[in-house]
Amino acid sequence: MAEQAAGLSGRKAEAARNDRAILDAAREVFMREPGAPISAVAHEAGVGVGALYRRYASKEELLQTLCADGLRQFVAIAGDALAEGVPAAAAFTQFIEAIIDSDVHSLTVRLAGTFTPTEELHALAAHATALADRVFRRAQAAGALRADLRATDLPMLFEQMSAVRLGRPARTAALRRRYLTLILDGLRPAAAATPLPGSPPSAEELAQRWRPGAATC
Repeated sequence: MAEQAAGLSGRKAEAARNDRAILDAAREVFMREPGAPISAVAHEAGVGVGALYRRYASKEELLQTLCADGLRQFVAIAGDALAEGVPAAAAFTQFIEAIIDSDVHSLTVRLAGTFTPTEELHALAAHATALADRVFRRAQAAGALRADLRATDLPMLFEQMSAVRLGRPARTAALRRRYLTLILDGLRPAAAATPLPGSPPSAEELAQRWRPGAATC
């Protein structure tokens, strides 16, 4: 969205900058406290509550927009990993690292079940899932991933990594990369690898968390 604002001028550019500031503020506020009032977002963004309500009619709409923004980032990251010429194994690592570095999956942990997803969000989520599946299948077909791993295991791994948070962004990023290295080693095939116990989460189990009232955090 910052790139879009750069190509605009006057009031449209200012509106785009304000919208980006509101979404960034909303992410910070709701990551700290999903139940925070919309006035807390206005305060964080440095705009009046009235100005925020002119852009978003309700907290529900703001949460929906915030989620859509995160999904679009996810789609862009997956698309980059599927670019022509990127080897399957390297593409998978690139995809996982970029998702962790962007922290888009932290929203899943904090916001799942706190609002009603729109049809647009369902479509975006389906597209994001399809792209992630393609990245996963290519890597597994190339022998870069253990055979008992499933694509639905990935959201759980992302959520585990999102729990690594020490307050300082640089330190958080460094620690996540440390533990991500361990996780990536565990995803690769190895003769001595311990078979994974149990079964991966089902698509229904993953979707269940986004239904209103399903939040557990």
